[in-house]
Amino acid sequence: MQTKLKEALHQKGFRVTPQRQIILELMMNLDGRHLTADEVYSLARERTDDISLATIYRTLELFVEMNLLRRFDSGDGVFRYEIDTSQSEHYHHHLICLECGKIIEFNDDLLDELESRIAEKGFEIADHCLRFFGYCQDCKKKKR
Repeated sequence: MQTKLKEALHQKGFRVTPQRQIILELMMNLDGRHLTADEVYSLARERTDDISLATIYRTLELFVEMNLLRRFDSGDGVFRYEIDTSQSEHYHHHLICLECGKIIEFNDDLLDELESRIAEKGFEIADHCLRFFGYCQDCKKKKR
């Protein structure tokens, strides 16, 4: 991923700054978490004082444009970011807990038949994103 970043940045005429390097490293080590720009900022500030919230927003958007990151709305009006896995055939979907806010990735693609039917109508699908809202196992146990 680091090599892809450097190549992509150079092709677009951008430098690999220490701030961009830190942001990419943070995003690559998420362990399944989906961070907001504010969360990325807090984590980046633990590593350096030489980074602003504006730099975080600009860099995250740059990485989205370069297909290094994906941005999605988890239903709370705040964008969250994750590493772009679009090299695989389909984008994963998200299960979002309404109680604790946990976001669980769901990799099964249930839309193959629907995509085929849409393609038959002459529409070329470039991407899709599916979000399910409900309650995670932990929150269901707490409710009982």
